[in-house]
Amino acid sequence: MAGTNKPTTIKEIARKLKISPSTVSRALNDHPSIGLVTTMRVKQMAEEMAYEPNQTAIFFKQRKTFTIGVILPKLSEPFFSEAISMVESVAEDKKYTVLLGQSLDDAGRELNIIQTFKKHRVDGILMSMSKNTKDTDFLEMLTKTDIPIVFFDCVPDLPDVNKVFCDLSSGMTEAIAAFVERGHRKIAMINGPEALLASKERAAAFRNALVLQGISEQESFIVNTDLTEAGNEQAMEQICNLADRPSAVVSFNDFVTLDLIHYAKQRGIVLNQDMYFISYANYPLWKYMDNPPMGSIEQYPEKQAQKAAEILFDLIDKKEEKPQQVVFPSKLVLK
Repeated sequence: MAGTNKPTTIKEIARKLKISPSTVSRALNDHPSIGLVTTMRVKQMAEEMAYEPNQTAIFFKQRKTFTIGVILPKLSEPFFSEAISMVESVAEDKKYTVLLGQSLDDAGRELNIIQTFKKHRVDGILMSMSKNTKDTDFLEMLTKTDIPIVFFDCVPDLPDVNKVFCDLSSGMTEAIAAFVERGHRKIAMINGPEALLASKERAAAFRNALVLQGISEQESFIVNTDLTEAGNEQAMEQICNLADRPSAVVSFNDFVTLDLIHYAKQRGIVLNQDMYFISYANYPLWKYMDNPPMGSIEQYPEKQAQKAAEILFDLIDKKEEKPQQVVFPSKLVLK
């Protein structure tokens, strides 16, 4: 039992259980990243040591809750799982707890998460926007409550916000050059939804890269998908049915490419013989394929997340006031 004169601390519980203080903190707050067994062990030890959290006192003393909120489209995507691992690492160094919400690319769900974080008085928010978010009125709400927000990866097309993202044009330029070096002149693009900022950026980069290689754009070679499996297959069907079928395709991301390859195989198209693919993201899944696509464009999830988290903590600590925009160049990785 802990002594009555000195309250038990999270560090003492962590030391007893030989785990990190941040794990203890998350377990005590029923954080979903902590397993049930660990949570039960922590709570049992806290009870045995008569631990009593005093969050109210901490908040009133320092005007902080020592929590940040992170909103991601889908944690199941390798890009975002790598990103959140880096965010948690930076947060742990700052003695902060991370609250996580998944928008699942639903704008309404995303707004509910933001409002929940606001009610919990998080000290700041990191966010990669839903692909379907068009309304950013929530920024005014967060400004009024003095909650800073930093966007990364999928960011709004606004000048006065803090954001970290990848320049998609550098990787696209390298991708088209790599195709041309291997003799391809009929190059198509299967892009995301037309209204999506990331799709617009990819389309502009694709057109510019073609110009650099002296290739005339063919309107029928640019097809959009809604990013669903059915939409991806429909887009690929459009490409395959062209009389002058392209021999190379740049696609929106690696998950889209998986669907495209699956459909192409059903049509009897041989990968890296009849048709070659390059896509965005450079997910680790390709190393498990015997015959992977020609390449993928790296977007550096860990670098983006680390920089975004650093900017957020500078804002929380009032070390930075002017909006920052940090851009990393994307890079083609051949398989």
